[in-house]
Amino acid sequence: MSALSALLVAAALLLVAAGAGTAQAVGYRYWSFWDRDGGRWTYATEGPSTARPGDGEVQGMRFAVSEDSQNAAQPRGTADFAAICGNTPARHGQKRVALVLDFGTKADAPAGETPPAARTACARVPSDATTAEALAAVAKPLRYDANALLCAIAGYPAKGCGEQVSGKGAGKGSDAGAESPAAGTGTSEKKDGGPSVGLVAGGAVVVVLAGAAVWQARRRRNA
Repeated sequence: MSALSALLVAAALLLVAAGAGTAQAVGYRYWSFWDRDGGRWTYATEGPSTARPGDGEVQGMRFAVSEDSQNAAQPRGTADFAAICGNTPARHGQKRVALVLDFGTKADAPAGETPPAARTACARVPSDATTAEALAAVAKPLRYDANALLCAIAGYPAKGCGEQVSGKGAGKGSDAGAESPAAGTGTSEKKDGGPSVGLVAGGAVVVVLAGAAVWQARRRRNA
């Protein structure tokens, strides 16, 4: 193998190493909270403890592993107010909120737990009730952490709350919003431990290729 070939092989190996170093995404396992806007889901802009939906609104909760709101998995199943609350008559001083509760997939479940089947519920609550109060009316028990992050709906999951998940599939929103730990709830941390593996490896590749170019130029001058 020539010196130039050896340099090119080294560069290729460094690129492979860089890809392997960045393949392990980091995500969080949590309940995400969604609003129904016409025919689509939109990630909620506030948490269920402060959101106050109006009569006739549809909201969804999805348990999944997600990196952030950009790739969070949406609730699945029927999300039509008439289908969910059609048999619940309106009452003065109260409102009806249609809830879609998606407990996620086995792949996203904590170790040793199996997600319940997804379901819908119509919560009839006082007119000034929050989404959290609507959930409490139809999906007890709820569990919160010390920072008021919603950890469990209908007792699922039995333990854990917004924990970090590393490895293959983490952060891909596997088929996630409750308040996201990656969105300012205080349960995630921004890591600043220096340059990433990909950046270091990329710089090394540049050095290797530059060396190859110099070697080739000298070889031509001496030919």
